[in-house]
Amino acid sequence: MRIAYLECFSGISGDMFIGALVGAGVSPKLLEETVAALNIGARLEISSVVRNSISATKVDVWISDREKDRPRDGENTFHQQAHTHTHAQAGMPVPHAHHHPHEHEHPVVEDDRYHHDEHAHGRHLSEIKKIVSGAAISKKAKQRALAIFQALGEAEATIHNVPIEKIHFHEVGAVDAIVDIVCAAVASEALGVDEWVCSPVNVGGGTVQCAHGRLPVPAPATVELLRGIPIYSSGVDKELTTPTGAAIVKTLASKFGPIPSFKIEATGYGAGTRDFPTHANVLRISVGEAIESARTTTPELVSVLEANIDDMNPQVFGYVMDRLLESGALDVFGTPIQMKKSRPGMLLSVLAQPEDAQRLAKIIFAETTTLGVRIREEQRQTLPRRAEVVCTRWGEVRMKIGNLNGTVTNYQPEYEDCRHIASEHGIPLKRVMQEAIRIYLDQQNG
Repeated sequence: MRIAYLECFSGISGDMFIGALVGAGVSPKLLEETVAALNIGARLEISSVVRNSISATKVDVWISDREKDRPRDGENTFHQQAHTHTHAQAGMPVPHAHHHPHEHEHPVVEDDRYHHDEHAHGRHLSEIKKIVSGAAISKKAKQRALAIFQALGEAEATIHNVPIEKIHFHEVGAVDAIVDIVCAAVASEALGVDEWVCSPVNVGGGTVQCAHGRLPVPAPATVELLRGIPIYSSGVDKELTTPTGAAIVKTLASKFGPIPSFKIEATGYGAGTRDFPTHANVLRISVGEAIESARTTTPELVSVLEANIDDMNPQVFGYVMDRLLESGALDVFGTPIQMKKSRPGMLLSVLAQPEDAQRLAKIIFAETTTLGVRIREEQRQTLPRRAEVVCTRWGEVRMKIGNLNGTVTNYQPEYEDCRHIASEHGIPLKRVMQEAIRIYLDQQNG
C-alpha cells in the first residue's frame, strides 16, 4: 500500500500542496496542461525557491483578467514584491498579467448588504462545479475536485447560515480556487497514493482582513473544515492554513497523527509565499510503500468497562451511551441479559483507551444506577482504515474503507453523513447509502 504523509508544520494552502506534489515527482507539464485546458484565463508558473535554507517548489497562478484581488492589510502587496524579487533573481521578466497570491482566498456570501463594487462579479459554486465537471481530467480527479469544493462551500454556508447556493467567489478568487483545487485533484491522483496521512495542522495566529471585516486566525471557515482534526499554533501571527488548504486535507486524509511506518521513496517541499526568519515556510510530503507490519492487522490494547443494570429507567440508556461516546469511548453497546431473580437487565459495555478507563467509569457511576463497574484490558486487532469523501448529488459522504495487505476488504458510507442528507432532502436513507457506494465503486473503476 502506497502512503503519503503530509507535514503541516507551517500550515497548508492550495499552492503549497501542489508545490509539494511537484517536488515529489508529479509532472509540471501535466498541471500546466490541465490549467490551460480549463480555459479560464489563467496559467501556472512553477519555480524553485528557498525558504529559510530549504529548497522548495513554488507554484503561482497568473491571471490575465483585468480584475485583481485587493490586498488585505497590505499583506498582498508584500507578497507581490516578494515574488517580483524572486523572478528578478532568476533572471526572468515579471509578467504583466495580474498575479494573485493564494494565501488569502476566502469565498464571500451573496447578500444584499454586501452588493457593492468589489463583489459585483463572481462565480457561484454551481458555476464552478460545471467548469470542473467539464474539465479534461479523469473521472476520479473530477470527483475529488468536486468533493473539495463541496466541503469548502458547506463550511462557508454553515459559518454564514445561508444556503450553499448563496456562496460565491469573486472573479479573481474563483479562478485561483479552481486552479488550486483542480490541480490538487489531478496531482494527488497522479501520485498514485492509496492512503493519505497528515500531521497535526499548524494554523497560525493573529487576525486577517477578509471581505466582511477583520477575523481571527484561523478563519471561521478553516475552523469549520478542521473540525475533529488536531490543530495547533506555533505562535506565528499569520494565516498559515487557508480554507482551501483545510478543504484539501479534510477531503484526502484518513488519519492525523505521527508519521506512519513506511519506506520513503520520494519527498517534496511546497513553498508558501512568505519567507519567515524563524522556520521554513514549506509543506513537506513523503511518499512510499507501507512496511509489512503496517499492511496487516494492528494489535491494540483496550480497556473494557462493564456494568450489569436491572433497575434503571430504559430512557436513560440512550443518554448515557451518547455521553460516553462524546467523552472519548471507542465504542458503547448494550446487551440484554437475565439477572438474578429472573429480572431482565442490560449489560452496558464500553471500549476505551486504557488511559480513559477511570474517567469513563466515573461517568457510568454518575449517570447510571449501578453499584459496580468491571474493568479489564483486552487486545483487539484492527484493519488499517482510511476515509474517502464521495460527492453525491445531495452533498458529500465519507466512506469508511478497511484494508488487509493493501487490498480493500470493507467499505461503508458514514451513517451520520447519510442520515443528515436523507433528513435534509426528504429522501430514503437507503437511497443515499446506495448512491454513495455506487459513486465510490465508480471512482475505483474509473
